[in-house]
Amino acid sequence: MQLASNADVESMTPPSVVEACADNTSIRIRTCVATKKRMKDIALLRVVEHPDEPGVILPDPKRRMQGRGAWLTPTIAALELAEQRRAFGRALRVSTQVDTGHVRTYLAEKTAGPPTS
Repeated sequence: MQLASNADVESMTPPSVVEACADNTSIRIRTCVATKKRMKDIALLRVVEHPDEPGVILPDPKRRMQGRGAWLTPTIAALELAEQRRAFGRALRVSTQVDTGHVRTYLAEKTAGPPTS
């Protein structure tokens, strides 16, 4: 069995991925579960299933939580679209009804910004 060369792999890789990885940073291309748009991972919010509560979805902004993750455009509209499409259950392989309350709260706080005085 012959291994593929770097040139072979680069020819099979979409240009956006090659461009993002050209400078050898850790930026990766991910797909939003709601919009299906491919973006750099720094533009998306990672979400995971709660380790002790099946079906509860948590935001993982630091990308450090264990478990299978899904990527979401960080807007309430994208969250609602993902809920409508039942995308979290599929992406996270959750067989129960999903609770996205924690993600909704996180996004609401994030879009509200800091309190003004």
